Amino acid sequence: MTNFTKPNGGPNRRGFLAGTAAVGAGLLLPHGAFAQAQPKKGGTLRVGFTQGSTSDSLDPATFNNDFMFASGYAVFNTLTEIAPDGTAQPDLAESFEASSDAATWTFRLRDNAQFSDGKTATANDVIASIRHHMGPESKSGIKPLLEQITDIRADGDKVVIFELAAGNADFPFIFNDYHLGIRQDTGDGTIDPNSRIGTGGYVIDVFEPGVRVELTRRDDYWKEGRAHFDKVVILKVGDPAARMNALMTGEVDLIDRPDLKTINLLGRAPNVKIHTQDGTLHYIMPMQTNTAPFDDMNVRMALKYGINREDMIEKVLRGYGTVGNDQPISRSMPYYNDDLEQITYDPERAKYHLKQAGLESLDVTLSTSDAAFSGAVDASVLFAESARPAGLNIDVKREPDDGYWSNVWLQKPFCCSYWGGRPTPDLMFSTGYAADAEWNETKWDNERFNELLLQARPELDQTRRAEMYGEMQKIVKEQGGALIPAFGQYVSAMSESVQMPEEVSEMWDLDSQRFIERWWMA
Repeated sequence: MTNFTKPNGGPNRRGFLAGTAAVGAGLLLPHGAFAQAQPKKGGTLRVGFTQGSTSDSLDPATFNNDFMFASGYAVFNTLTEIAPDGTAQPDLAESFEASSDAATWTFRLRDNAQFSDGKTATANDVIASIRHHMGPESKSGIKPLLEQITDIRADGDKVVIFELAAGNADFPFIFNDYHLGIRQDTGDGTIDPNSRIGTGGYVIDVFEPGVRVELTRRDDYWKEGRAHFDKVVILKVGDPAARMNALMTGEVDLIDRPDLKTINLLGRAPNVKIHTQDGTLHYIMPMQTNTAPFDDMNVRMALKYGINREDMIEKVLRGYGTVGNDQPISRSMPYYNDDLEQITYDPERAKYHLKQAGLESLDVTLSTSDAAFSGAVDASVLFAESARPAGLNIDVKREPDDGYWSNVWLQKPFCCSYWGGRPTPDLMFSTGYAADAEWNETKWDNERFNELLLQARPELDQTRRAEMYGEMQKIVKEQGGALIPAFGQYVSAMSESVQMPEEVSEMWDLDSQRFIERWWMA
């Protein structure tokens, strides 16, 4: 159920149940397994986005912000998509099925799926697109999840077969990832990463990196009941006040991440509504565990006990969230470990861990920007204030918004970040916590964790699998470099004329960033 409130109504929470893919030789999932309200064609949707960088490119391996995620999903289909119930459903694929051990997966493509230049999508296009992220030179964030693939081959023009090193019950979920939009094979098994030709419902008219994207709907889009706006304009509006003002004055129809401190100002515009989604969103202050002083586990624990999580929920998130426990699996996800003791604000315990590290006090720099998440600067200042009684002296360094994800994230040893999460623990851990993951933002390498990650993936005994994922959450919480103070609701604001299905996917913001294809104007 989609949740709307007027700006003075406060958050409206609901649970989110993530599904897992069924496994077996007979698994066949038809397209259209989730229903939508009847939409209306026409209109122009103007979007004001928080994120976007002048370093953005159309190369899918480089996608790292919502500006590109939404644009990519509008122009390029993926093999699967996440339905509102959290399950993986076919998208460009017509169906998929697994061998009995889930180590061989067969995807059949749709016969009628065409690129915007009229070419029919084939197995070779899929193989070239996936291999773009797999080579030794690839820096793609999805690369670690594809390393389990030992072979990809075509069986005719419409069937792609994946052989895995070991069984993986969650394998179809990978192909929903925003990196994996399908491009055309250039003829030699590669893609042109800067090509604008996709199978999606829209074509790109204008692409100004980190500034503006203009899209036009394809009249010949092969997917029925999708792609309703005539045109879409995506603008980078990084300043939260400017973004909210643009919505109130009618310059845009939809904004993400309204400033929660001043969200009630939206009440001045009678035709504005606020949309909230629960899900997997979490805010994180990653500490790079291969860099002093964060290479000392006691230093990391001192900082974890030095942050007042409840204060952050109340003063920064304005109630639109819940406290985090320094591991990224949310209550809404399968295999959540409900037995973990909650880390709470405790300056004395923080002092204890400092002493265990041989320190009386600690001076560290926290790099931050509201490009990381709305309210990140305020959260950092609040953290510095709460940490001071424990002898933790945090120098809050405000970084430029533009280029934050290129110049700060993964570069500075202590910064602010966020994750939209992933639909399963395996995908979350493999993307952000495995030792060799490109996006392992804490530079963490834990032998037991890495061992369990490989063991849990092919495990078909659900009880045993739950035990392994539960242990992994405990290890991350107690030994990892992820300081996760809060899980947040996805909050967006829009004109009353913007319509959506009753049920939306809550894995990521804005219908898992597929709103351009799924929503419409009244």
